[in-house]
Amino acid sequence: MTAKSRAIESSALSESPALSEAERVNRLYLICFLAVTSFYVISCATVSHHKFSDPTANWQAKTGQLMYRTATTTLIGDVLVRFSKAGDFELTLSKGPGVVLLSLSQDAGFAEVKGPFVRGGWSGPVERAPQQLRGWLGLRDKLIHSQDRQSVRYVAGNETFLFRF
Repeated sequence: MTAKSRAIESSALSESPALSEAERVNRLYLICFLAVTSFYVISCATVSHHKFSDPTANWQAKTGQLMYRTATTTLIGDVLVRFSKAGDFELTLSKGPGVVLLSLSQDAGFAEVKGPFVRGGWSGPVERAPQQLRGWLGLRDKLIHSQDRQSVRYVAGNETFLFRF
């Protein structure tokens, strides 16, 4: 190989598209790694670590229907309500078998709401709940104090909840 061909080969390696392609692939892997890592770190920070009491045989349970109404929405679905003497509360709203729209767990100071009806979910101290969930979080006290009634109506702002057990 001549000196001239070595010089051409050397300059070709420094400007090689294969090396720049490799660099692009490495950068892409790095970006993906950082994105996935960031997602897991952020997700871990927003997951609730509060432990709710598990329902036991001494919890009271009621099943029936709930009609939920606002100025723009009316929903009628099956509801399961469970609560303990200590004030632990669970509510599950579904539309047909196996289609859970909303799941709410709540105790005196903390709540967790999940499901497509609330666009994903929220968990945290009750006093920090988003405005759009305050009506749902008011149900605990209303239903616990209306244990023996077959029909319970609760109005919170522009939301109306009508239960038939």
